[in-house]
Amino acid sequence: MAFDSLAVHAGQSADPGTGAVIPPVHFSTTYVQDGIGNLRAGYEYGRSGNPTRTALEEQVAALEGGRHGVSFASGLAAEDALLRAALRPGDEVLLGNDVYGGTYRLLSRILGPWGVSLRVVDMSDLEAVAAAIAVRAPQILWVETPSNPLLRVTDIAGLARLGHEAGALVVVDNTFASPALQRPLAHGADVVVHSTTKYLGGHSDVVGGALVLNDDALAEQVRFLQFAAGAVSGPMDAWLTSRGIKTLGLRMQRHSENALALARFLHEDDRVDRVYYPGLPTHPGHDIAAAQMSAFGGIVSVALADAASARRFAESTRLFQLAESLGGVESLVNHPDEMTHASVRGTELAVPAEVVRLSVGIESLDDLRADLDQALSAR
Repeated sequence: MAFDSLAVHAGQSADPGTGAVIPPVHFSTTYVQDGIGNLRAGYEYGRSGNPTRTALEEQVAALEGGRHGVSFASGLAAEDALLRAALRPGDEVLLGNDVYGGTYRLLSRILGPWGVSLRVVDMSDLEAVAAAIAVRAPQILWVETPSNPLLRVTDIAGLARLGHEAGALVVVDNTFASPALQRPLAHGADVVVHSTTKYLGGHSDVVGGALVLNDDALAEQVRFLQFAAGAVSGPMDAWLTSRGIKTLGLRMQRHSENALALARFLHEDDRVDRVYYPGLPTHPGHDIAAAQMSAFGGIVSVALADAASARRFAESTRLFQLAESLGGVESLVNHPDEMTHASVRGTELAVPAEVVRLSVGIESLDDLRADLDQALSAR
């Protein structure tokens, strides 16, 4: 089936008992067994499995074109399970220099003392990646594309080729693009990571994360860690995420249309020093994004004259609400240096203080443009 049909139907079969079009939410913590060890449909306890969670996992795997989907309590829980499944003390992660601050914090402050090291490189520069690999081959290449918040674009196929030649696992955080716009497994990536809190859920009302992969052995290790450590998504969280996914294609189309129009508007405004958006031909990753994405997404970042101007702009919008996170139907504004990326201040991943990130929602374009215009004029 085509993407929009999969989004509506994958993992979402009608209830066999009642014919209900929407599968029920299974809140049960435990399941009756037909004899000791004889499990009905494989379910025994809520931490090890839940039919509502299974439905979401099938849905996400189908959208990304992978064999295995695994749903977690948060995006960081998904990352943690993957990293602990794939790494051992003494291993190394080669990390993009513009990734979510929480990913860097997880690696440096949680897994670092455990013996995992990390190096940082500009993943959009494949020559720099190749040089870093030549110094020492890492066990994992980890990239976000487009990245958070400077929207750097990485050639996934090129990165996968470099990583696989070095024997590394290639992991792509696809949160910004979503599978509606980009499917990294089709370009050679080994694992796709999502914060389902963002575009997949899409309504700023549920926290979650997911992994999609094809490797059976790695998937089994990830599931064991999920079961043993317990970072599972609850049934209501899984159901809300599944419901959000059904409109993902439509929402991403509107997010992308609004974001492109606003990026063009801001690019022509002399009150803005720089616009970061891969849909602009002036963006250094525009051609690659156009080749591996079907549209350019709903995130636009801008650089103002200085940190004070950025702070004033972020605090002056009205329709764009000042808040962390992204990917909901409502528009949000964020000052990364003091908000989402405060944990990487002073590191190689620090975000310039003059940068503001916009998560462009699905509201009226005219209203959004008017709001940015008045915020840029704020004194």
